[in-house]
Amino acid sequence: MADVFLLSRLQFAANISFHILFPSISIALGWFLFYFKLRYLRSGHPVWMRTYRFWVKVFALTFALGVVSGITMSFQFGTNWPGFMATVGNIAGPLLGYEVLTAFFLEATFLGIMLFGINRVPPWVHTLATLIVAVGTTLSAFWIIVLNSWMHTPAGFEMRDGVAYATDWLAIIFNPSMPYRLMHVLLASGLTAAFLIAGISAYRIKHGDAKKAPKLALKSAVLVAAVLMPVQILVGDQHGLNTLEHQPQKVAAMEAAWETKQGLPLVLFALPDEKSRSNLAEVAIPNGASLILTHELHGEVKGLNEFAGKHPPVAPVFYAFRLMLATGMLMLVVAWFTSAKLLRGQNLSNAVLTALICMTFSGWVATIAGWYVTEIGRQPYLVSGVLTTADAVTDIAPGNVAFSLIGYLLTYALLLTAYIKTLFRMARNAVEIEEIQLSERRLQKGFVARANELEQAGV
Repeated sequence: MADVFLLSRLQFAANISFHILFPSISIALGWFLFYFKLRYLRSGHPVWMRTYRFWVKVFALTFALGVVSGITMSFQFGTNWPGFMATVGNIAGPLLGYEVLTAFFLEATFLGIMLFGINRVPPWVHTLATLIVAVGTTLSAFWIIVLNSWMHTPAGFEMRDGVAYATDWLAIIFNPSMPYRLMHVLLASGLTAAFLIAGISAYRIKHGDAKKAPKLALKSAVLVAAVLMPVQILVGDQHGLNTLEHQPQKVAAMEAAWETKQGLPLVLFALPDEKSRSNLAEVAIPNGASLILTHELHGEVKGLNEFAGKHPPVAPVFYAFRLMLATGMLMLVVAWFTSAKLLRGQNLSNAVLTALICMTFSGWVATIAGWYVTEIGRQPYLVSGVLTTADAVTDIAPGNVAFSLIGYLLTYALLLTAYIKTLFRMARNAVEIEEIQLSERRLQKGFVARANELEQAGV
């Protein structure tokens, strides 16, 4: 059986991978709902309310799964990683508490009004509740990213007898990587939600939903994605420069750069081999990495050999980074191509609709890949330069962790399958309702026409 260290890492990876799927949607979906509600208030057109009513159900389901998976994840700080809270609990504890007090309670309080008060409170109150829920989800992300960023670039603290104590809360909150990481995560959420809306709407359209609601939702989402993707690229570039400054070993792993070089090539593909500390089957563009990372053709980039024993495993970081980039580029192409057709007033072909359906969960792929780059890239530290992951792990029996890991994996597989099936079932139900309503209208017109014929015939 694997040791408790490996099993605990696998368990936390499984929990965070499942949990992050849902906030990556709900953070931005709340703002989409606020936009749909504003459009309804300004235009008075019921199509925007129908759009709101459909996607608020998706938000409720997503929010619920995010809360449940977040609770199980937080337990592991005590069960699997007691050394984390023992060492940095004076900082991590208050930050997690701020998230609950300022964000979660805010979301939970107004979520009820948003979900069930649409016909029970004045329209402005319901719109305000939608706004507050959107603000709450964003504020929740803020505090989580503050803690995560501090773990990467710790600041504003001092160590006393092996325990971290806060000395400057502003420095802790606004640590060197926080602004870049926060913007990167928020934009990723916007893209994840946009492609989800576009994909589900495309599914409805392709399966015969002739209403305006899915068309407007699709257009809104695709245009948002077309705007956000270039911004994400710019923010990602700045985030990379910040990472190069504060975590050069992570950047070296991302690029599979073993030797410190001026004019480092951009490795498109390789088989990193940590035993020989070299790349096999390498395909690279000369000077490309230096140009991207330092904005200079012959800029110097430190290699992994500068951090012997203190750099992350190379292959997972290298491949996850390329998966994130490839998915992002595909999202850019699909968003721009679809936006161009929509702005020209052209109908979307079945091929384009199919492409959007296939891209429904592309934001998940990019988000998970990026998260792996971030978290695996911090190894061997749990808190950079302060606490190693190995020093924080529990000493409970490996069998206990293995048992709970299997339980988590089975539960998460069932929940994820049920979530995806529910989304597409909701989309199919919307199509079926449209077909029923269309049949009823045709039947009603037929009755009226027949009645008119009988009246004209004097019957």
